[in-house]
Amino acid sequence: MVPAAAAAAAPARFGDGRDWFFEKRFGLFLHWGLYAIPAWHEQDLYRKRLKREQYEPLIQQFNPVKYRPAEWLDALERAGMEYVCFTTKHIDGFCLWDSAATDYKVTRTPYGEDVLKMLAEECGRRNVPLCLYYSVVDEHQKNYPHAGRPYEFAGPQAGDEPDLAKYLEYVKRQVRELCTNYGKIGGIWWDANVLKVRDASVRAMIRELQPAAVINNRGFDDGDYGTPERDYDRTVEGVGIFERPTEACEAVGYQSWGWRADEDYYTVSHLKRSIQKTLAKGGNYLLNVGPMADGTLPARATGMLDEIGRWYKAVKEGLTAEPAGRLAADASLLFTRRGKTLYAHVTAEPATDALLLQPMAEKPVRATLLNTGKPLQAEVVRLPRLWNQKPDRCLRVKGVPEGTAGAVVKLEME
Repeated sequence: MVPAAAAAAAPARFGDGRDWFFEKRFGLFLHWGLYAIPAWHEQDLYRKRLKREQYEPLIQQFNPVKYRPAEWLDALERAGMEYVCFTTKHIDGFCLWDSAATDYKVTRTPYGEDVLKMLAEECGRRNVPLCLYYSVVDEHQKNYPHAGRPYEFAGPQAGDEPDLAKYLEYVKRQVRELCTNYGKIGGIWWDANVLKVRDASVRAMIRELQPAAVINNRGFDDGDYGTPERDYDRTVEGVGIFERPTEACEAVGYQSWGWRADEDYYTVSHLKRSIQKTLAKGGNYLLNVGPMADGTLPARATGMLDEIGRWYKAVKEGLTAEPAGRLAADASLLFTRRGKTLYAHVTAEPATDALLLQPMAEKPVRATLLNTGKPLQAEVVRLPRLWNQKPDRCLRVKGVPEGTAGAVVKLEME
């Protein structure tokens, strides 16, 4: 029998055009900007405590002559990803679109082209939802009220005219541009609202202009969904099923989100298990790559995406099934289900060479390792030691090879 815990439900859908978010669960995050030139970190200006005059001349060097958005989306498709989130403006304030509100933008670089427009057109051709990242902190715009909060200068800089009301009008003007000039937008991904400003009018404007756009929880209200970041946010670990729409985000690089020449990369095994834990609980997953200054994706990163894609496509039916939570005593096992079929997700390297699915005690018609299509041995046995330390009957599955990262076992039940 399947335990009653499976009755827990995934988050309710929105009931409108935003429901694309529940159909396309795996996305590509792209952090790109002037910081790709020094190739150290996307918060280069802030973390190195640079002055504007040390950083902002990079605008004269930005010339990504090898930028081909079609190649970015080719990598996305090979990875099994189905939507994009692109950094239109990071904390440095540099805009990757032709904004009428500032001269600190990509069309004033040697490259001169609106790279967002090029990406939006390619996404439109392929029917790939495009979400737009926008940082509330702005280290360039003169009205932003710096006060030493995270990502800010300690105080106003030379030439600044701090005025929160004027800065918020600047933000609204730019977001209106993003929601008006680039076709259908899948979402707005706010970041760095260290001002803690609440303003319902911003959301109302986005909903009016882009009714199918999902809005995250880092902006001017609670948004449509949560955004646990990297492994230091324990939100993903603490639940069996997400109660509200959730999109976890991680980068292929451990040190940075933007292109870093001397990056320490996560292992592909780690990323597979990270993706698995989020999707099996009903969430979405956004995996980031930082494009290089010339506009290409790093070969190391695309190789990782290709490897992840081969795994993801093999196990996708289990990852995107309805979340069923923790149905076994082993906390490293998560479950999803589709009708009478259960999928057991092995989210850590097993301690033994068998999966013990206590309290399940029903033999499946068939057990298969989705990663390879290999049949597995599944039987109900009475064992002398189980999680409750008493002899009991349980479903035991054998044959999952040691070291199989992101293992998904398909159990077709009566």
